[in-house]
Amino acid sequence: QVQLVESGGGLVQAGGSLRLSCAASGSISSIDDMGWYRQAPGKQRELAAAIPSGGRINYADSVKGRFTISRDVAKKTVVLQMNSLKPEDTGVYYCYAGRTEWPMGSRYEYWGQGTQVTVSS
Repeated sequence: QVQLVESGGGLVQAGGSLRLSCAASGSISSIDDMGWYRQAPGKQRELAAAIPSGGRINYADSVKGRFTISRDVAKKTVVLQMNSLKPEDTGVYYCYAGRTEWPMGSRYEYWGQGTQVTVSS
């Protein structure tokens, strides 16, 4: 079993900062990419930021310049530093870890339980 445990959500005023952390544990031999999705009330889940083992970090346009994602490959952890938060950043943030098995290209994803981020105006 693979577990992802998130921490760091909460309530903050607009313009404030929060730091989300996620740690993967269990029977997972390697992780290709980790990141954060978010889901606002009444909306679909969307990617906030993702960081692969190699390659370019991917940010949603709405968070560029405000959010920073970082990762410790050895410790299987990922951190999302969120600055200059806006009310529209409110939602449940989900950590994920993904890996692809070759040569079939089978994709496996693991998800955290989600952590609530609320930004008040």
